[in-house]
Amino acid sequence: MANGQWYPPEWPARIRALAEGTLTPVAPKRAATVMLLKDTGTGTAVHMLRRRASMAFAAGAYAYPGGGVDPRDDDHTVRWAGPTRAWWADRLGVPESDAQAIVCAAVRETYEEAGVLLAGPTPDTVVGDTTGDDWEADRAALVARELSFAGFLDRRGLVLRSDLLGAWTRWITPEFEPRRYDTWFFVAALPQGQRTRNASTEADRTVWIAPREAAASYDKGELLMMPPTIATLRQLAPYGTAAEALAAAPGRDLTPVLATARLEDGEIVLSWPGHDEFTKHIPTGGGPA
Repeated sequence: MANGQWYPPEWPARIRALAEGTLTPVAPKRAATVMLLKDTGTGTAVHMLRRRASMAFAAGAYAYPGGGVDPRDDDHTVRWAGPTRAWWADRLGVPESDAQAIVCAAVRETYEEAGVLLAGPTPDTVVGDTTGDDWEADRAALVARELSFAGFLDRRGLVLRSDLLGAWTRWITPEFEPRRYDTWFFVAALPQGQRTRNASTEADRTVWIAPREAAASYDKGELLMMPPTIATLRQLAPYGTAAEALAAAPGRDLTPVLATARLEDGEIVLSWPGHDEFTKHIPTGGGPA
């Protein structure tokens, strides 16, 4: 493998079926993921986790904390601070209820998988230490969906700090995938006093790593990643601080990136618009080349 690009072995057959019209795409589910950043003595580092080898999807691949929207993430009782739901709806290009759900999912999943909470007792404060048995009990209840995010914030007397997030990009899982997600990627800075930990049952390792270093390891085939992950790492590399990346977020284009597959000269060409490095040519009788 020339780099750390991750391609499932079943993709060629599914791509051929889609091109032949025998595969009906499933509707993508809403999801959110957060590129959590912190400043170091040599630049910015991003928090990444490695998916367990036992996972059915993207096993062994490095990714960011994130996951699907909980149906209760659009609960109107969610305590909210920062830009309004209407502002987020305009920024994300979705209805207000969807915008709230996506932002809530980003904050909730970051807490569930990394133990970092972008919320505070007031609109201009952030919680400090989120460790301890009582916090862990609440986090576990969120993961088990025994507690809604709105209920969690209410119990703790906290408000979600939507101003701590910056919408970065949006990727939609290819139509030939059996599990599809419409995922919004956000950037956020690690709040002062908080620290990350591997709280995810889906990950066997977590790291803080410079985006350039992670991208270089991918290029050498040392780190496995899916296209959205390496693409966003390359986009983050030029920024020397978390604040610089957050400041750049409002100007980012959120037009969805969706892979396309077409038949051309006896082979299937798989491509992601605007990301030529991921283009693959798949012979009608073989795997990606």
